[in-house]
Amino acid sequence: MAAGSAGRKAAAAPDNLPAGSLFLNPANGRNEIIVRDIENTAVLIGDSQSEPSESWPRLALGSLGYDVVFCGGGGTGFVAGSLTRGNYIDALENGDWHLPYGAPPLVVIEGGGNDASKGASDFDIEEHAERLIEAVEDRYPAAEVVLVGTLARGSQAGGGRRTQVDSLLGAVAKEYGLSFVSVGDWLTRYGLSRYLADDRHLNAEGHEAAAILLSKRLEALGLV
Repeated sequence: MAAGSAGRKAAAAPDNLPAGSLFLNPANGRNEIIVRDIENTAVLIGDSQSEPSESWPRLALGSLGYDVVFCGGGGTGFVAGSLTRGNYIDALENGDWHLPYGAPPLVVIEGGGNDASKGASDFDIEEHAERLIEAVEDRYPAAEVVLVGTLARGSQAGGGRRTQVDSLLGAVAKEYGLSFVSVGDWLTRYGLSRYLADDRHLNAEGHEAAAILLSKRLEALGLV
C-alpha cells in the first residue's frame, strides 16, 4: 500500500470509511489514509531503496508480520526532493503523501542516498532529519521509531559520501534515543555488491538477501 495513492476525502467518522480513503484528522489538519489493521502496520518512509513492492525494507518488515504503508518516493530524501515529491518533511507537510490514521506500532525511516548524491550538507541533513523525527514522534507518540541508514560499500571500499551520511544519521538517531540500523558498509561486508542492478540499487536476489539481514537486525531490537 502506498500512502496517499488512493481514496476519497470524506467527512464521515473514520471507523465508517473503507481502507484507502482519506480522512482529515482534526487534531493536526492533515489528510491521513485509512488502513486496515493499524495495530499491525509499519509505516515506512523511504526512497527508491524502499519504494518497490519487493524492496528489502518492505520484505524485512513483512517477514516480521507487519503490513506496510509506504511514504516517500524515488529521488527523495531528508533534503533531496524529486520532480513530483518534496523531501521527507516537506512532503509530509505539503501533503505529497499521507501518513496512516490511527496508532501504528512502528515507523521505519530509511534514506540518505539521494542527499549524498545531490551534495546536501551535514547541517541540512541533520536539520531535516530532526524535523522529520519530531513530526513523527509528535504524531505517533507510542510508536517505535527506527532509522535505517544509507546502503553503501563502506568507507574503505569506496563508500564515500553515502557511508558518511549513514554515519551522520546514526549520530542523529543517538541524539534522539532511536534505534539505528547502519547499512553503510553492507554492500562489501555482506557481499551484496554482487547483486547490484546499477551502482546503488539491488536486483531481486539482492533485495531478498538484504531483507534477511535487516529482519534479523529489527528482530534483535525486539520489533516482533
